Amino acid sequence: ESRAANASNKEINIQWYIPSLAKQSNRTETKVLLLYAYNTKPVKISNIKIFSSASMFSGHLWIPLDRILSLREKLSSLKQQIEMLMQSSKSLSSASEPTSFLEQSETLKITPLKKPKMNAAEVHLDEKTEEMAKGCLSEVKALLSVVPALSLPLTEIPFDVTLQSIASLEDMFDPANGCIITEESLFNWIISLFH
Repeated sequence: ESRAANASNKEINIQWYIPSLAKQSNRTETKVLLLYAYNTKPVKISNIKIFSSASMFSGHLWIPLDRILSLREKLSSLKQQIEMLMQSSKSLSSASEPTSFLEQSETLKITPLKKPKMNAAEVHLDEKTEEMAKGCLSEVKALLSVVPALSLPLTEIPFDVTLQSIASLEDMFDPANGCIITEESLFNWIISLFH
């Protein structure tokens, strides 16, 4: 039971395995192993010896390390761009609601401090950021598709872009760590690539 697992919702669990860096020939590129497991329905495993489920899947992919590192850098830049967009839209919306200093101070006294859930809010991308996102997601698609040769560049973004979804993708392509992805539209897109 100490090795039992629960997943109360759909989730993808990503882990990386980096083989020992034994001396390789110059002709072969360094590849790392992406290990994934996901469930499409809630799962509770109480006994691993007798458990079987039609809603759990797992697999692996060998991916060139240099492409992973390059993609992670691009995703990091995309996340920063989205943060700047969110910040500028936040300052624009607060500037469009002028209030006097007295009204602001009264509001601060009465209203409890609430942090807006910006991470979950869908972000409206400008043209430059949208092109950046399509480039990054086309690269994700090419790396995760079972038949990479058939993986065409994306013409539209296949899931709701939120700061959290882009941060999850950035975490997913960090070979030093694993991650769990639960956002539904991102989850659905990623598992479609594994098929």
